[in-house]
Amino acid sequence: MSRPAVLPGDPPGGRRAMAVWGIGVSVYFVAVIFRTSLGVAGLDAADRFHVNASALSTFSILQLLVYAGMQIPVGLLVDRLGTKKVLTLGVVLFTAGQLGFAFSPSYGTALASRALLGCGDAMTFISVLRLGTRWFPARRGPLVAQLAGLAGMAGNLVSTLVLARLLHGVGWTAAFAGSALAGVVVLVLLLLFLKDHPEGHEPEPFPHRGAAYVRRQIAASWREPGTRLGLWVHFTTQFPAMVFLLLWGLPFLVEAQGLSRATAGELLTLVVLSNMVVGLVYGQVVARHHGARLPLALGTVGVTALLWAATLAWPGERAPMWLLIVLCVVLGSCGPASMLGFDFARPANPPERQGTASGITNMGGFVASMTTLLAVGVLLDATDENYSVAFSSVFVLQVLGVTQILRLRGRAARRERERLVASRVETVHVPA
Repeated sequence: MSRPAVLPGDPPGGRRAMAVWGIGVSVYFVAVIFRTSLGVAGLDAADRFHVNASALSTFSILQLLVYAGMQIPVGLLVDRLGTKKVLTLGVVLFTAGQLGFAFSPSYGTALASRALLGCGDAMTFISVLRLGTRWFPARRGPLVAQLAGLAGMAGNLVSTLVLARLLHGVGWTAAFAGSALAGVVVLVLLLLFLKDHPEGHEPEPFPHRGAAYVRRQIAASWREPGTRLGLWVHFTTQFPAMVFLLLWGLPFLVEAQGLSRATAGELLTLVVLSNMVVGLVYGQVVARHHGARLPLALGTVGVTALLWAATLAWPGERAPMWLLIVLCVVLGSCGPASMLGFDFARPANPPERQGTASGITNMGGFVASMTTLLAVGVLLDATDENYSVAFSSVFVLQVLGVTQILRLRGRAARRERERLVASRVETVHVPA
């Protein structure tokens, strides 16, 4: 089939949908700026808090740990409270975290501020996905999700290009406190203009009964093969680029490949730019050809593994610049490929479970990223900074993920076909 069928009660989309969804995306955009702000302030943070590299890396690992741990609770909150309330709480938390980071007098308070920021950040992406399913027809889901991811990459670029200059121009406190004003702006827009759903498309009331409701939501989402397939697609595709951008890419390029910090920074920016371009392409392809989801995901994993292997096994001390450029371009496809995981989880679950299913899916890549961040660090210490050995841990997680994807793909496809047939029957029986 070339595209999903129009489901009963599909939202109409249109300009109003774009305007409301755009407010939600702007919240995610600001959250990503705050999330990645430490990446351009690492050396400044080490000097300000008088910490070594290991303590500095704790900022990133803690932030990912909080983010991943919050995914299922946030999904349940979105399903129960709606998008607007959860996004509002998220903005308040990540803005407070950014302000706290600006004025932190010690390493401990700075760490607590980043944890608070990670908690608020965790509430944004799932909420934006849920907003898209409420305001746009199902056939637009893949493109809407990729555009949301594109906004996140734009936030990464702003952090790299703007916040870095601001930091070195006006100093630590002014730069971080000034950037926190963006959180205040999106909070005002959110409170004034965002709505959970268009008129006439209110979700059916769903009973919430405490712990029993929570267990039921999680169990029902997990039973769907599409949810588990989405988690493993996200797990397998996202983490190579995340690990490279978040922590280990710059040391690898500078220490193992002998590049200057400026050149290494340009290659990291190339990863982000590639992500933005590939995201648009993947979104358009999947919106037109729903069956392309799995080939795109597995193809991205395969090409990423091939380029990693070629770079790490290159004869001689350093890989050539052309190979590093190709590697960074390919790493840029990992983010868009991870978004395909939500395209498996979305049709597998009814509207009242979309948040929970998205939370389960979104855990995958962040669990893989945390595991690899730790594995690379441990292996670097154990092998006297042998990056070839340390980065080989990437292949272990890729093999695990691909094995699970291949195991679940048949069951997920059959279940999706059954739901599609059922929705068509329901459409036929809906009175004109």
